[in-house]
Amino acid sequence: MSQLPEQPAGISVPTSADVARFAGVSRATVSYVLNNNTTVRISESTRRLVRDAAIQLGYVPHAAARSLRAGQSRTVLLPAAQAPAGPLYQRFFAGLESGLRRLDYTVVQFGSAGLDADEAARAWAELRPVAVVAPDGISLTPYGTGVLTRAGAKAVITLGPQPVDGAHALVLDQREVGGCAVRHLLARGRRSIGVVMPQDPGLALFAGHRLAGAVRAAEEARTDARVQPLPLRYEEASAEDLAARWRELGLDAVFAYDDTYAMLLLRALQDAGVDVPAETAVIGADDLMLARLLRPRLSSVAMELATPEPPAELIDRLVRTPGGEPERHYLLRAAAVTRESS
Repeated sequence: MSQLPEQPAGISVPTSADVARFAGVSRATVSYVLNNNTTVRISESTRRLVRDAAIQLGYVPHAAARSLRAGQSRTVLLPAAQAPAGPLYQRFFAGLESGLRRLDYTVVQFGSAGLDADEAARAWAELRPVAVVAPDGISLTPYGTGVLTRAGAKAVITLGPQPVDGAHALVLDQREVGGCAVRHLLARGRRSIGVVMPQDPGLALFAGHRLAGAVRAAEEARTDARVQPLPLRYEEASAEDLAARWRELGLDAVFAYDDTYAMLLLRALQDAGVDVPAETAVIGADDLMLARLLRPRLSSVAMELATPEPPAELIDRLVRTPGGEPERHYLLRAAAVTRESS
């Protein structure tokens, strides 16, 4: 078994007592200031003095010790998923992390690669987090939720297309993306619609739900519309092969999964002599800036996450009021942005 190296001789770890001596205040005052305790009246000048002393000495509070004293962790665990990390997710998690830090939570990302769902939950529980936000790509189960709750987690939250029994859910229904794209194409008189299915295992979760939404939209339209899945690798050769067969497929429109796949396929169609949009309308998703720079400019599905309250505040509320019925919040909002390609 590997062991951590011993602290080099002559190097001591600064303590709160050192900060108190350096700042000329009591240890209790140091604790109140560095733990952001607002129930005790301490002047702003003293708070600044204590913080400056801690910075100069290189002192940081011991998170585990603080949790033991408080009887509760302040750690929110964000397991690292294998799901796509598009701009929508990046904005969401950036806002979530900064919001949690402002509320004095410690945000920890945890790599879960190689663990099955229940193994991952047990590994997370070892850290005794006060909350866990499990994103798409990590299959949290009712068993895993129970393990985390018994280990002290006040809020277990999933972020994905399907709720899990016993957990709160921030539901991102990717079917709405595919449905929005197909409704846009149907409104423009298109009836034979291809749906790109990326041949990347990391995108399978999103792609399957987007296809399901596309099929449902076509069925609900009660027209003669048809939807055909189109496997495609993110490679020029794969796109060229698909474009070479395009007229044989008899398609007059395509929802290309997202803007990056739409760009790949659009250029291949143009190189094959397929006129966009006269012969084939093209729409992507994510509404990237690059979509507006193409010729023709690319239609896209713009997405946003409409949370009932700021995500960090929602988690803080769930932590402070545990034990209620699991909440379900449907966050994903999608709208087609019409440009020249459709």
